Amino acid sequence: MSHVSPMLAPAMGLVLWTFVMWFWMYATRIPAIRAAKMRLDPDAPRGEQMATLPPSVRWKADNYNHLFEMPTIFYPTVLVLAFIGDTSASSLALAWTYVGLRVVHSVFQATVNKIEVRFVLFSISSLVLLALALKAAWAVMG
Repeated sequence: MSHVSPMLAPAMGLVLWTFVMWFWMYATRIPAIRAAKMRLDPDAPRGEQMATLPPSVRWKADNYNHLFEMPTIFYPTVLVLAFIGDTSASSLALAWTYVGLRVVHSVFQATVNKIEVRFVLFSISSLVLLALALKAAWAVMG
């Protein structure tokens, strides 16, 4: 039986959280489309029809899309740390902190969406990710 690095757990946590947001997005979007009696038009410019949905519905989709932006740096960083065998408390803490901040950011954006608060959450999570990436880079290139 092969050893599974604990560094993979935060990555899978964020993967599973992305699916939570996917379900939440469609659980609100489909009823809103039906309520608006929207006829989906494949010839409409991208995003034009969805822009007519209520903001609280669009926020979930916006956040779902955000989970495919900065986390694209998180996944390879965690994989590098797992590959080199880094299971230090500091690396695990940074990885789980990043995931936790992304979950808080998601819930906040999907429900309240006050941009100033979102920016702070995004900035803090980005700094945590930067610290994790620098740690991985140092280990690989150091």
